[in-house]
Amino acid sequence: MSMTVTSSKHDVRAIGAISIGAQLKSIRMRNKLTLREAANLTNLAASTLSKIENEQISPTFTVMQKLATGLNIELPQLFTKPTVAQAVGRRDITLKEQGNYHLTSTYEHELLSTEFSHKKMMPYKCRVHARSFDDFGEWVRHSGEEYMLVLEGEVQLVTEFYEPVNLVEGDSVYYDAMMGHLVISVSEDDAQILWVTAK
Repeated sequence: MSMTVTSSKHDVRAIGAISIGAQLKSIRMRNKLTLREAANLTNLAASTLSKIENEQISPTFTVMQKLATGLNIELPQLFTKPTVAQAVGRRDITLKEQGNYHLTSTYEHELLSTEFSHKKMMPYKCRVHARSFDDFGEWVRHSGEEYMLVLEGEVQLVTEFYEPVNLVEGDSVYYDAMMGHLVISVSEDDAQILWVTAK
């Protein structure tokens, strides 16, 4: 499956979309859960789960966190098929523009190092399409901590307990992800950032 994304730096770019829906359904079926049972565990509507499984909607990061918590799985398991865990010596290389892409209305994520399903950090690059708080509608918050490095352009980090701060290429920030937060582009072109989410 593929989709086309228009960005400010590339007129049209074809990217491989992650089949989160198929992964979610596979995980649900392996656990012998009905849609209603899974909905109760994740605090999401059964109709929402059905739409995700059928690729009718693209879940936000907050929704994916609810799925992972409710189904008692690691977040990367939504993007990778089950693999045999290795005790030591693991390594995962992601070549330029070869990550797994996930598009939402606010961000275009390129998930990196997706070969391992059990890990303590989730790194990804992100093209920030959002331009205002209204693009989100509510705060983004989830368990864990996050590190963000601006790779290109300028962003504004808006958080629940601090004044908004503008960050440019080379600037970085580390914060508690349970605090309401969101990132918007303020440069002419959509900014690009590196995000690392940790438990």
